[in-house]
Amino acid sequence: MIEFHLDSESGVSPYMQLVRQVKHALRLDLLREGDQLPTVKEVVAQLAINPNTVLKAYRELERDGLVAPRPGVGTFVTRTLAGESLAAHGPLRKDLERWLTKARMAGMDDESIEALFMTTFRSARQEGIA
Repeated sequence: MIEFHLDSESGVSPYMQLVRQVKHALRLDLLREGDQLPTVKEVVAQLAINPNTVLKAYRELERDGLVAPRPGVGTFVTRTLAGESLAAHGPLRKDLERWLTKARMAGMDDESIEALFMTTFRSARQEGIA
């Protein structure tokens, strides 16, 4: 089961952070069809947020066709976002972990690492590489 977390400094609304975390888990095959999401009550207790925030996130995921509520039971994944590239994730993760180690050894903090990655990613995408 997914365990949500919130980053108050991200500038992203709490409900959207929940939506993104579910979508990331679906892309990485961490959540699969038939898996149950935490109940609204569980998320509220864990994160100390308004139940309407969780409901809004779950409704958006439902509109996207990714989850479906089962009254009295919970909310369940109805489809995955994991693509055919899933087999490549392991080796790519190892490469990324090595890169992160080098970045840390170079003295980079979290924000610097994120900034470097995102600007490189955007630049590569514009050049048609990513």
